Amino acid sequence: MRLVFALLDSPLMLLFLGALAVLLFGERLPEVARSFGKSLAELRKGMRGIQDEIRSAIDSAASSDSSPAAPKDPYGGSYVDVGSVRCEEPEDREEPTSPKFEPPGA
Repeated sequence: MRLVFALLDSPLMLLFLGALAVLLFGERLPEVARSFGKSLAELRKGMRGIQDEIRSAIDSAASSDSSPAAPKDPYGGSYVDVGSVRCEEPEDREEPTSPKFEPPGA
């Protein structure tokens, strides 16, 4: 793939491609180039429109998410700020229990 791009950079290859285009398209070459340019411009407009939509969606999501989330405990709990004291939120879940160890033969 790099070889193809390296060949397209050489002046001799560009001259060859220009001569090939003249042979293939002849008198229609300006019309083909014009339609290619218009197609490229439409593609860029479409891409810019998509980028604008994505940016506006990100901005609207960021503005609706402006309230800071409560800091989370790495073990699953969360904390609530009450004045200047930081308290743990009450949880209504049961703590996991493990079976009591009994040595064999007891």
